[in-house]
Amino acid sequence: MEKKDRNLYRLDELSDYKIASDYSDVRGWKIVDADNRTIGKIDNLWVNKDMQRVVYLDVSVDKSLIEDSRKELHDVIANDNGREFIYKEGESHIIVPIGSVSINKDTKIVMAHNIGYNTFRNTSRYDQLHNFDRNYERRVLKSYYPADEYDAGFNSDDDTFYNRREFDNR
Repeated sequence: MEKKDRNLYRLDELSDYKIASDYSDVRGWKIVDADNRTIGKIDNLWVNKDMQRVVYLDVSVDKSLIEDSRKELHDVIANDNGREFIYKEGESHIIVPIGSVSINKDTKIVMAHNIGYNTFRNTSRYDQLHNFDRNYERRVLKSYYPADEYDAGFNSDDDTFYNRREFDNR
């Protein structure tokens, strides 16, 4: 995101922000898919500063998921089917909307109940050295929830974009 219209920040960028006492700090915790397959580790939290709340988990993707993606891409190219995505070096992070997961404080595992391994494998990744933009957020949401009907807020560039169940962390 460009600085002039940036609304999301990594929690570790905001020295005056901390996690509320009634929420768990899930950074470093494992995230699994609906079938309990490892997706990666929570590296950071993306905070909407204007709304003062976490909207995304920043997931460092597990090496096995990246290798599965590369193997599939190799097979697709070998079969000359083509593919819309080719990951660049360093693109090893994905975002997961906070309302798409449940948090188990006892096991310190975050579970994405309705998102499967193949969806995570095929979801567009980004390089954590660069911030992402709203178009990336839209692509990710469409990847996770392809059948959902999106309201006018889906195309919004303001905070109404986050007024949907995928961002509800209650």
